[in-house]
Amino acid sequence: MDPEESAGGGVRSVRRALDILSLLTEDQPAVPLRSIVENTGLPKTTVVRLVQTLEDYGLLWATAAGYMAGPGLWRWAHLAASSWELPPETVKLLRELLHRHGETVNVMTRRGMHRVCVAQQESPQPLRHVVRVGDQLPLWAGAASKILLSGASDTLLERIAVDSPHGHEHAEQLRVWRDQADEAGCAVSQGERDSGLTAVAVPIRTGSGTLVASLSISGPSSRISTESIPEITADLREVSARLTSQGFDHPLSPRN
Repeated sequence: MDPEESAGGGVRSVRRALDILSLLTEDQPAVPLRSIVENTGLPKTTVVRLVQTLEDYGLLWATAAGYMAGPGLWRWAHLAASSWELPPETVKLLRELLHRHGETVNVMTRRGMHRVCVAQQESPQPLRHVVRVGDQLPLWAGAASKILLSGASDTLLERIAVDSPHGHEHAEQLRVWRDQADEAGCAVSQGERDSGLTAVAVPIRTGSGTLVASLSISGPSSRISTESIPEITADLREVSARLTSQGFDHPLSPRN
């Protein structure tokens, strides 16, 4: 094996650099060098070299509080925004969906063994389900996951199962959920990943019928009752159909 190749695939030094950048969050906009060493488990000399390289490319910026996101990320952020931001008419439909039900609305796509949030309208209620745009979540549970597993190979389902808390045996459950969602054209989850959370999801398709994303509503099970699920599902289906009719021109497509 190439010394730069990591056991999980990819280039080790690149993965290490990305691990450092991933430490930056809204709650932690600056990370001291000591915290980087502690969180990555890398030798301090290695961390220093990686940080210096990221600084050279403007991806990190040294401050008294620690290292923060550098100005070099602005260009990439602009490119990502111009490619991934939904058009105003689509955002309007999602916002109206939020106003009708008062619960968080998410659009997610599948990438490998994960689902990625690409758009959201967050519930204004104090107790709500929050997933930030760009967040990557597992595919082993959840209404959106069941929708996004459509067309997934048995090999991928087995990989997802092994990576879940339930182990290899969970693959059969994933197959059942995949088939049920395909047949029903919708999916529901209740406390499968987060206790007390209910979610309802439907597929978003292109005009030719290709699945590109899931559209979901999620919130506390105490507010999303079993009786309300049919109404929510019907509304999600209507909005999804309108998105399709608008021409869902977006770089979304499942990638194995």
